[in-house]
Amino acid sequence: MVCSIPEIRDCAYFTHRAMGTIMSHKLFGNHLDECQSAIQSEIKALENLLSRFIPESDICRINQSSGFQAERIAPETMDILVEALNFCRTSSGSFDITVGPLVSLWRNSHSTLQPPAPKSIYRVLDLVSHNDLVLDPSTCSASLARHGQSIDLGGIGKGFTADRVMDIYREHGITSAFSNLGGNVIALGTRPDGSPWRIGIQHPREIDRVICSVTVKDRAVVTSGDYQRFFIDGKGNRYHHILDSRTGYPAASGLISVTVISTSSLSADALSTILFIAGIEKGRQYLKSFPGTDAIFVDEELNIVITPGLEGHFLPNFGMTYSVFKNLDGKNE
Repeated sequence: MVCSIPEIRDCAYFTHRAMGTIMSHKLFGNHLDECQSAIQSEIKALENLLSRFIPESDICRINQSSGFQAERIAPETMDILVEALNFCRTSSGSFDITVGPLVSLWRNSHSTLQPPAPKSIYRVLDLVSHNDLVLDPSTCSASLARHGQSIDLGGIGKGFTADRVMDIYREHGITSAFSNLGGNVIALGTRPDGSPWRIGIQHPREIDRVICSVTVKDRAVVTSGDYQRFFIDGKGNRYHHILDSRTGYPAASGLISVTVISTSSLSADALSTILFIAGIEKGRQYLKSFPGTDAIFVDEELNIVITPGLEGHFLPNFGMTYSVFKNLDGKNE
């Protein structure tokens, strides 16, 4: 749908389904039809490369050939795998893209409302090891060392895609745009009136309510929370979808939501998961390696802690309070 905004500029707003979610985009400027077409084509192309559920995709072929042979892959797939492995290594294994067997095991539990048997978790956990993913840039190929291993890019794929959408905006001369790729938000420039984009952060325990908001420009905003996909068993225990690859169980760090704000959606996507698993203190230490990146932590008591770069850009919802990490370098606290 293309519309005209008087005294501002032309705009386009469209939604579509891709990567298992609903995506929406709002953009202002010229060449809107071409830009819209390019965005949808690129997202579809990346889904066809990166989804482990599409038989012809690069990721599916790598998984199917695990323990047998390497598979030739597209340069884009190589790019995301290289980036993903860097996060696997620096997170000490809490984030691991070879988590596919574990994800499949827990997905079945969501339908039965019962956690997997400990022996089942132990069995598939042995298959989770990013060290078994071998990349050969010289031949643009990838392989998994052991049969039964599989890659799942659920914690980074939409971030990679969102960065590409941002590139497409700039390639088409768009200077003001907003996209929501199923919770992975990117904001290009400012709103047409010059004000920053305001992004609401979902309340982790109340449907259709935000817990806070941030104002941004030229940033990605990504949230990981235990409220997105979860089940409660017959004993009242809550099991969410963010798995700690070291234990095989849903992360139990005391956090229920982490939002990361960064210039890179890929980084924000991976970091929101890593920080959620790490917990607030270890996560705070981890952020020292990512200058210019900010985060919002929400714990089980709905206490909110933000990084200092968000001061002046953060607004808690009515009735909510927050505290600020004064220095991520540990000085003068």
